[in-house]
Amino acid sequence: MVFIIIAVVLIGWVLLAPWFFTFRMSDNTAKQLFSQLGIPVRTANINVSGKEIHYVMVGNDSLPTLAFIHGSPSSWHAFIEYMKDAELLKHYRIIGIDRPGFGYSDFGQAMTLQEQAKHILPVFALIQNHKPVYLAGHSLGGPLLIQMAADAPQEFAGIMIISGSVDPALEPKEKWRFLMEKFPLNYMLPGSFRPSNTELVYFKKDVLNLSNEFEKIRCAVYLVHGDKDTWVPPGNVNYAVKKLVHASKIETLIFHGGTHLIPWTKKKEITQELIKMSTM
Repeated sequence: MVFIIIAVVLIGWVLLAPWFFTFRMSDNTAKQLFSQLGIPVRTANINVSGKEIHYVMVGNDSLPTLAFIHGSPSSWHAFIEYMKDAELLKHYRIIGIDRPGFGYSDFGQAMTLQEQAKHILPVFALIQNHKPVYLAGHSLGGPLLIQMAADAPQEFAGIMIISGSVDPALEPKEKWRFLMEKFPLNYMLPGSFRPSNTELVYFKKDVLNLSNEFEKIRCAVYLVHGDKDTWVPPGNVNYAVKKLVHASKIETLIFHGGTHLIPWTKKKEITQELIKMSTM
């Protein structure tokens, strides 16, 4: 009897797990929210090589573009408070993009860093308004910015890497992730945690390949980190500074006492840095 109960619970969890912890917001909810605030909003799904890329864009189409790239696991709405920020919207139209495997971009289907860049870059050709384009990425979104700016060095005027993991020597081994990637354990991971685990397994090799991409970057680079970040050590900033040999400009901002969650705990300060990025 106990065996039957355990089996039923496990089967029920496997069937229901994908619906928990999806960390996403529907387009209808997003449209209602921004419309109530009087902020112009547009949502879209585009097909890139057979894969869906979803984004939400707000603000004045005549302004430069600021694109937020979320970490893992997450989706575009991790930066919703920035996208609602009245001061930031005076300087940018803002786009939040669901990275492949998250939100409404083929949810659950993780990709390598290089594949993600290839599928996200066409979004900027679609929305281009002949104004400068800037990127801001948190955590795993940080190394993706490096890959994107290396793949399209003329596309971006500046990138801001927030708590980004870019140094192979500082990337944790996390052997347990490889175990959780195996069947049937991978089916025990709920919602966004399954594609998150997969892409972090890929990232162990991706971050090694990324070391050759820094020298291709020509735009301004802003490195923002917390000195108490235990998930992604602040030493990643020093590594990036040494590798960005052709960046037009490098600025660093280290928050004393800041953790990996600085996009939310230091929103006011980061917002000011984003505004400054558009004026330099």
